[in-house]
Amino acid sequence: MNKQIIFNLAVKDLDKSRAFFSALGFTFNRQWSSDSTAFMNIVDGTIHAMLMTEDFFRSLIDKPLAQAKEANEVIICLSCESREELDSLIAKAVAAGGRTPHPPEDHGFMYDQGFEDLDGHLWNLVWTAPQQ
Repeated sequence: MNKQIIFNLAVKDLDKSRAFFSALGFTFNRQWSSDSTAFMNIVDGTIHAMLMTEDFFRSLIDKPLAQAKEANEVIICLSCESREELDSLIAKAVAAGGRTPHPPEDHGFMYDQGFEDLDGHLWNLVWTAPQQ
């Protein structure tokens, strides 16, 4: 089995979160999902997220659950193959109910912008120019 990245995110409404991320083009593996979880494919075979209801997430931890709309511990960063792909994903996130916490940043060799999902988790998208 190849190494994979799987991160867990607590969500308030699993159905709304599934619809939000589906609008961005992410798919879900029903075999690895349940009434409390949704296994989301971000990059097939390598990067995934397990969306979990807050109650299920709490059952796995022994500390209070952070509310991402109030405080952030992590920013999830994904690379894009082009500026157009990045802009398209941002537009889809906003259309699906997300928000952009800052305008795009263009550094010439790198272009990035982030969005906040329905639960306040921060996602940063980045495109870098090919090495010359």
